[in-house]
Amino acid sequence: MSRIMVTGGAGFIGSHLCKRLLDEGDEVICIDNLFTGRKANIRGLFASPGFEFIRHDITLPLYVEADRIYNLACPASPPAYQYNSIKTIKANVLGSINMLGLARRVKARILQASTSEVYGDPGVHPQTEDYWGNVNPIGIRSCYDEGKRVAETLFFDYHRQNNVDIKVVRIFNTYGPHMDPNDGRVVSNFIVQALKGKDLTVSGNGTQTRSFCYIDDLVEGMLRLMESPEDFTGPVNMGNPEEFTVIELAKKVIELTGSRSRIVFLPQPEDDPKRRRPDIGLAKRTLGWEPVVRLEEGLRKTIAYFEAMGAWET
Repeated sequence: MSRIMVTGGAGFIGSHLCKRLLDEGDEVICIDNLFTGRKANIRGLFASPGFEFIRHDITLPLYVEADRIYNLACPASPPAYQYNSIKTIKANVLGSINMLGLARRVKARILQASTSEVYGDPGVHPQTEDYWGNVNPIGIRSCYDEGKRVAETLFFDYHRQNNVDIKVVRIFNTYGPHMDPNDGRVVSNFIVQALKGKDLTVSGNGTQTRSFCYIDDLVEGMLRLMESPEDFTGPVNMGNPEEFTVIELAKKVIELTGSRSRIVFLPQPEDDPKRRRPDIGLAKRTLGWEPVVRLEEGLRKTIAYFEAMGAWET
């Protein structure tokens, strides 16, 4: 049994990770300031004697004891991270400094939840970990994209200079239960619009591609990375290498919900990547990991979750 801290633990990914760790028999300290995280996501965990929740903003120092730290705390959807771009940068930079300092003091292994957005609008396809990316440093998405890039820099500098035991995962589009119906991500947007019988709004002409990874697959990969040999730091891509156009996703959601919604097109957002697909060869070779949940199966589970929570009434 380990004592494990999860920052952003009440968020979409964090809440699933907390539950999985409790199921594994670990003690879990969930840290969240509830800006985008929700107590509803972790309501079922409070009954566990191994679960502890602390409301805290990681831009401020935190002093706890832990064997492992998963650093997930940061708004991750464009509407959320653009709502207060300076706060987003602080979560990435100051938050990383604080968590790395904590890991150094208590000699904990720490995993950084980075993102495929470090690749920007990629000039290579699919994206491999040795690609440096094509990111606009002054655009409206830069608070998140560049913030995550700086966070990776901090992790590797703390590793080289202070021997902090680090792991870095680059997460590609992930979906599943506990997504916020109002978070502005394409999967949740389409499902909620379809359930409400509204038009599905596609940015651009819909030919831009994404790769969608179900939450259970991602959590399994993160656990394997955290417990991998010390000399394997990453960064390592985690996502589903099956590539779909946004218009294909929209049609699949309409089919699975039985909605009569139409598809309409909106202008393409600034710096929105045209193609996104991970090369997961490194994860396969080093961790024996690859996704097993197909898109249709994952969408059915996610739609069922939104139906159960009454997403069409929000």
